[in-house]
Amino acid sequence: MYRTIFVTGASGFIGSNLCKRILKEDSECKVIGLDNMNDYYDVRIKEARLNELSGYSNYTFIKGNLADKELIDSIFDKYHPSIVVNLGAQAGVRYSITNPDAYIESNMLGFYNILEACRNYPVEHLVYASSSSVYGSNKKVPYSTDDKVDNPVSLYAATKKSNELMAHAYSKLYNIPSTGLRFFTVYGPAGRPDMAYFGFTNKLVNGDTIKIFNYGNCKRDFTYVDDIVEGVIRVMNKAPEKKDGEDGLPIPPYAIYNIGNSNPENLLDFVHILSEELVRAGVLPEDYDFEAHKELVAMQPGDVPVTYADTSALERDFGFKPHTPLREGLRKFAEWYKEFYMKED
Repeated sequence: MYRTIFVTGASGFIGSNLCKRILKEDSECKVIGLDNMNDYYDVRIKEARLNELSGYSNYTFIKGNLADKELIDSIFDKYHPSIVVNLGAQAGVRYSITNPDAYIESNMLGFYNILEACRNYPVEHLVYASSSSVYGSNKKVPYSTDDKVDNPVSLYAATKKSNELMAHAYSKLYNIPSTGLRFFTVYGPAGRPDMAYFGFTNKLVNGDTIKIFNYGNCKRDFTYVDDIVEGVIRVMNKAPEKKDGEDGLPIPPYAIYNIGNSNPENLLDFVHILSEELVRAGVLPEDYDFEAHKELVAMQPGDVPVTYADTSALERDFGFKPHTPLREGLRKFAEWYKEFYMKED
């Protein structure tokens, strides 16, 4: 079926992988991508992702900001997307402590503009990125979408929780089918350099010491990017059903899911596997003294000791559970890193 999909954050890590997968598998589908190509991290990576998509005739790229209401409205007016996948956002927990303005503009105002456009140009389904960070200081693990999420520990987390609330309100008021996806620590080739595995790699390559927070006692539910994309595609194609309640008014066609590996890894084990794969790929020399380049330090503000996804709802409704083993995912990252940064060697 011919349709148009609008993807924001299309040159971002998840966005570019999603666009590539859709374009590869569905030549009838038109994809409109939006990204502001900001320099929050190495723009060359964003440009490389963008270049990979440039060969598809059914892909249209627009450079611009989510916070530009006129631009967003004009995109909806011109292309009338049937599905919107909002992945554009200012990412990162720690950056939100030093640059809060960027989060309010992109994550709050930008998302409001998307919701308004979905109201004025009705869509079949709005899918948007939330984050495992909404669980904040939640003590119960694994994290379930039934848990209360009223204790964010960063502004980034607060903006993502706000997105869920805003989407619920618009879903209720205007009967807009919307699904929020709480992603858990996404990693893989051409990923975000602000993520731990990428930052660790850069430091080890430069001979610097890496800091392992909470003295190595943090656990993270690392989720490989292809698993995230598979989840997004399955969800995208199955919008929450529109139906009326006993009062005759619409029940909000609204859903939230976790997408995580459901297998938290201790940071020390994670770093050990990463170092082995970096040696295997030839990024680090075989005799690299890893022990001399690590330092165990206290927890950072805004961080949490553990993330762990309960994905039973995703399995129940979509028959899917992320499954890529950590070593396999880090191997692909290490091979990409060698190719992207060290090809002149």
